[in-house]
Amino acid sequence: MHAFRKAVEDRDEAALEALLAEDVVFTSPVAFKPYEGKAITAAILRGVLRVFEDFAYVREIANPDGRDHAFVFTATVGGKRIQGCDFLHFDEEGRIDDFTVMVRPLSAAMALSEAMGAQFDRIAREAGEATGA
Repeated sequence: MHAFRKAVEDRDEAALEALLAEDVVFTSPVAFKPYEGKAITAAILRGVLRVFEDFAYVREIANPDGRDHAFVFTATVGGKRIQGCDFLHFDEEGRIDDFTVMVRPLSAAMALSEAMGAQFDRIAREAGEATGA
């Protein structure tokens, strides 16, 4: 099993954060502008772990060199069933430097947006604490 998938399925926040490159770029399915940096990305991922229920990866797709992966998942958020995919690129050191999430259907994406919006003050505080801001 891929280390990223194991970290998420085990809800191992430390292992998940350790897989992130310092300059990772996180592109959210519900925010217009990407988030840059390990601290904010790790905080967002912790928020996601708090809002997703019944989370499960159902498929993993990788290119032959192992630097690009797609992890298809299902979960429930705000009572809505969501299907999505985490698209990851790994740098030369094996850390995630690009992380894009796409989700469907629209009603579930809206529920995700609302749930994550409710988490955002905590996410911003956690990211600030991690960077000493």
